[in-house]
Amino acid sequence: MDQTIDARGLLCPEPLLLCRKALDALASGGRVHVTATDAHAEIDFEVFARRTRHQVLYSGWDGDTFHALVEKA
Repeated sequence: MDQTIDARGLLCPEPLLLCRKALDALASGGRVHVTATDAHAEIDFEVFARRTRHQVLYSGWDGDTFHALVEKA
């Protein structure tokens, strides 16, 4: 994992924007782990991956915290 983002407490689209900014700074294959509490985070990251060709390697909820591991295309 190249970067970790704690976006807990932030609302859509902030977790996604932080992830995108982090991915922009990485080389292809770089990874970002995001934690968020926004209820729409899971859907947002799925749509983001489809539109950008980045790959969500893992996404899921641990209680009220969403985790996503995103790899840059």
